[in-house]
Amino acid sequence: MGNVNRTTPTLFVMVGLPASGKTTRAREIEEERRALRLTPDEWMIPLFNDNDAHGMRNVLEGRFIWLALCALRDDIDIVLDFGVWAKVERTALRALAVEAGASCELVYLEIDEDEQRRRRDGRASKEPELTFNISDEDLAEYRRRFVPPDESELSGAELDPPPAGYSSWSSWASEWWPTSIQ
Repeated sequence: MGNVNRTTPTLFVMVGLPASGKTTRAREIEEERRALRLTPDEWMIPLFNDNDAHGMRNVLEGRFIWLALCALRDDIDIVLDFGVWAKVERTALRALAVEAGASCELVYLEIDEDEQRRRRDGRASKEPELTFNISDEDLAEYRRRFVPPDESELSGAELDPPPAGYSSWSSWASEWWPTSIQ
């Protein structure tokens, strides 16, 4: 799985709302780059039969980040298919990639409300056992909480400093994503 022709591995971070096409695009990148794809939704149902299972999602994502950092250090491209709705999360992942000697690419997939509902409904009817139930109210709440990346983020501009009270992005990440940093 190592990338023989490149000197720097890449962390691809999927950014977007549910049903925006993140996992479909993540699978394409996985195939194109022979990357390791880490998609929490594919683990949450088999492990917990729930999308968050009492806060376990961040713990699982943390373990995926730990694995991603190990693989990046071994020159393996990684696709994190989390959605990462906040700039602070995206900045932390970008900083962790740099610390691991990798580049980071945010892959943002926009979607309008009508198309999002259409895709959600299609996915629920085709693969109900692999899909979380998402109501229209949930979709509206997700839209309110989601902070789309701006052009400077997408272009890989200079990283913001860690949030107040944190000495590094690693310390912030280890609190937000338990099990991510060791």
